[in-house]
Amino acid sequence: MQTGKDITKQTVHHLNSFLRGELSAVETYRQAIDKMNESPHRYTLEQCARSHSERARVLAEEVRRRGGEPADSSGAWGTFAKLVEGGAKAFGEKAAIAALEEGEDHGRDDYRKEANDLDARAQQLVEAELIPEQKRTHDAISALKHSLS
Repeated sequence: MQTGKDITKQTVHHLNSFLRGELSAVETYRQAIDKMNESPHRYTLEQCARSHSERARVLAEEVRRRGGEPADSSGAWGTFAKLVEGGAKAFGEKAAIAALEEGEDHGRDDYRKEANDLDARAQQLVEAELIPEQKRTHDAISALKHSLS
C-alpha cells in the first residue's frame, strides 16, 4: 500500500513530467514564431505559447508546494522543439504547424493518461484547468492546420 509520502513523490514526478512537456511546448512555439515572423498566423501561435507558459508556471508552483524541485528545462522534450525548428526552416509553415499539432496531441494524451496517477488535488487541477486549456490550444492549432490545407 502506498503511503501519503509515496503518493506525493509520485505526483511530483508526474507534475514535473507535465512541466517538461510544457517547457518544450513554449520552446517549440517560440522557435516556430521566430521562423514564421511574417506569418498572418503569428497571433495564434503567440496565444498558444502564452497558454503553455502559464501552464508551466502553474505546474512549477504545484511541484514547489509539494516540496519538490521543479524541472527547469524540457529535457528530452527539447529534441522535439529542435525538430520543429528544423521543419519550419526546411519545409515551411505547413510542416511547422503540423509538428505543433503533433506536440499538442502528445500533451493532450499525456494529461489524460497520467491524471489518474496524481493525488486528488493535483488531479483536480489537471482536469479542471490544464486539460481544458490543452484542448483549447490543440483545437486552435488543429483549426490552423486545416485552414492551410
